[in-house]
Amino acid sequence: MSKKMNKKKLTSLELLNKKQYKTHFISDLKDMIYKSADKFPKKAAFKLKNQDGRIYIITYEQLKKDVENLGTHFIHMGLKDSAIAIIGKNSYEWSIAYMAASCVGTVVPIDKELHENDMINFINIAECKAIIGDDKYVRLLKRKDSEIANKELLWINMDLPDGKPDHQEEMNSLKEFVSRGALSVEKGDTPFKSLEINPDDTRILLFTSGTTGSEKCVCLSHKNICANMMSMAKIVRVKRFDHVLSILPMHHTYECTVGFLLILYKGGCISYCEGLKHISKNISEFKPSIVICVPLLLENVYKKITKNIMSSLPQKYKKKLKPEEESKNLLRGLPFPVKSIAIKKIKKSLGGRIRLFITGAAGISANLIESFYHLKMKVYQGYGLTECAPLLTGNSDFFVKYDSVGLSVPDVEVKINDPDDEGVGEIIAKGPNIMKGYFKNEEETNHVLKNGWFHTGDLGRMDKNGFLYITGRIKNVIITKNGKNIYPEEIEFHLNKSPFISESLIVGKNIKGNEDTSINAQIFPDIEAIREYLKNTIPTKEEIYSTVKAIVTDVNKKLPNYKRIKSFIIREEEFEKTTSKKIKRFGNNMITNN
Repeated sequence: MSKKMNKKKLTSLELLNKKQYKTHFISDLKDMIYKSADKFPKKAAFKLKNQDGRIYIITYEQLKKDVENLGTHFIHMGLKDSAIAIIGKNSYEWSIAYMAASCVGTVVPIDKELHENDMINFINIAECKAIIGDDKYVRLLKRKDSEIANKELLWINMDLPDGKPDHQEEMNSLKEFVSRGALSVEKGDTPFKSLEINPDDTRILLFTSGTTGSEKCVCLSHKNICANMMSMAKIVRVKRFDHVLSILPMHHTYECTVGFLLILYKGGCISYCEGLKHISKNISEFKPSIVICVPLLLENVYKKITKNIMSSLPQKYKKKLKPEEESKNLLRGLPFPVKSIAIKKIKKSLGGRIRLFITGAAGISANLIESFYHLKMKVYQGYGLTECAPLLTGNSDFFVKYDSVGLSVPDVEVKINDPDDEGVGEIIAKGPNIMKGYFKNEEETNHVLKNGWFHTGDLGRMDKNGFLYITGRIKNVIITKNGKNIYPEEIEFHLNKSPFISESLIVGKNIKGNEDTSINAQIFPDIEAIREYLKNTIPTKEEIYSTVKAIVTDVNKKLPNYKRIKSFIIREEEFEKTTSKKIKRFGNNMITNN
């Protein structure tokens, strides 16, 4: 037998370990800021808009100075080794506050969409010594300061108009802190520059949003974050000319690590979206090349693309397109010259430079990903959790599988624990990015960290090449009376493939007198898509019901009998969601419409 025949064929995961990009080592975030400033001093780190709408830049050299100056004054104000909360919209001020606070003490990013009672609860749990926030949130919390445990709390406003302290409200200005720090540095007082950071110490406290109301506080170190950044940089090339439009909230570790810190590590540029209503305008203004997003945003982008193409093509070509069908290639069937012009128009409508979408946080249709590839734009789907800083697996420049969340990232080991006959089991992971534990919660920490492995609580399976497929959450599994496991996310995935369904939720019901569990679907339809398909001004309830019923029937044909949807409810309002845009599986009110 020849040597060639004897040679073992390497899996995709094994090949990935041989094909990685070279990266430079960083020990902590301060190290990252200084090294990036040395490598790209005059390059734009941020491209921003002032109050007059004019665009200006912040160089890497200026970024380093601002962080150093702010960190210096934090130390002078007695914040060394203290917990510092940040609450506000995505902004340059948020960014430098995060970096300075995480180096000087422990940064506590808090979701600005939370109720003020929850914000105060988190501030008290973390024992914060300072609150940095947008004017709106600082003043909101200041009115309830009697409920905050620390009576000597330092209040720092990120957007006081003149940058001066507000003595009437006893508030400091972040801009004034930067200015005062600069004066100290000019005089040779450089406590931040000489600051030594232990990469293994807890420096970031993140409260998970959760879907059951059981939020936990995740302890991350600089090592966790930096290790994850370096892992990602080995498989996805962020180029120096790359420009990211930051859309997702930065208090989430997904946006913070991937759309903020990783970009600065690699010398890219960041701009901030002014709000969901302004995405199209901001894309046109800033012309990003990379967008970090969630599937819902990507789906909306594709719907707009479809609508624009259908309205701009000559009538004779429209007949060849069937956007109401699940299609991998919207432009299939068009002559090459027409297709080429259409692709150019699509890219121009998205600023002209977008080359890559990175998506996570929820499942996405493989056909949607492939559709973007046909439009000459890549989509990389990944999987991670706050506890993992966040990325565990991802598609990359080297390997892409449309229906998978990818291969485990370099230096991280992912495996399926105790798989069943179908290969499905709990996803567990080990690596330098795994959290130190839950803050002051040893019981929960021991529940998920066992023998060096983090137990995610997510269910999945792996193919022979190491590609991971998510099947659901352990807590969400519906177990029938005869022991069959039903993963609601699987059925929801099939339903949500339809352009006529915006969202769905699968629940199991044990009806009295029935021998087995009945599968029920709650469905929020896309009325606009149904209207366009039926060519009606306003579809009737009967027409909506008939359309949804046809989709349910089609989905049932693809499922074994025990997984089939036995009844469904049509909602008139979208589902209640967490701040990370995940449907709350408990607490959603059902609205019958049939």
